[in-house]
Amino acid sequence: MSLADIAQAQQLSVAYLEQLFGHLRRAGLVASARGPGGGYRLARAADAITVSAIVDAVDEPLRATRCEEGAPGCLAGHRCLTHDLWSELGEQIRLFLAHVSLADVVSGNVRGRAAVPSRDCPVVEPAGPGLGP
Repeated sequence: MSLADIAQAQQLSVAYLEQLFGHLRRAGLVASARGPGGGYRLARAADAITVSAIVDAVDEPLRATRCEEGAPGCLAGHRCLTHDLWSELGEQIRLFLAHVSLADVVSGNVRGRAAVPSRDCPVVEPAGPGLGP
């Protein structure tokens, strides 16, 4: 498929897609063909490409914190109280995307995949209107 076709279908600029597809090609996720009738194709089967591999290839961080990697701390050199909460959320997102393939997305097979963590963690259901905790 050509980048022009993808750009039109997704309402994105060709220049932006050129950057993304350069990263995807270097990561071995897509292959390119030049010349008339050229474009991009998947380098592997869609069920062998995870969403996390795509995110990693385009160098898009999955952090839910604003903390810099390797920095001394969140606020004035000290770790903020909610750092671990947001750090773990980012890790959960990464783990979820590592188990979703491109084929899953294309076939609409993503809904219902979120799961409660396996360790003994209480699940708190939201209370209805006027109900206590």
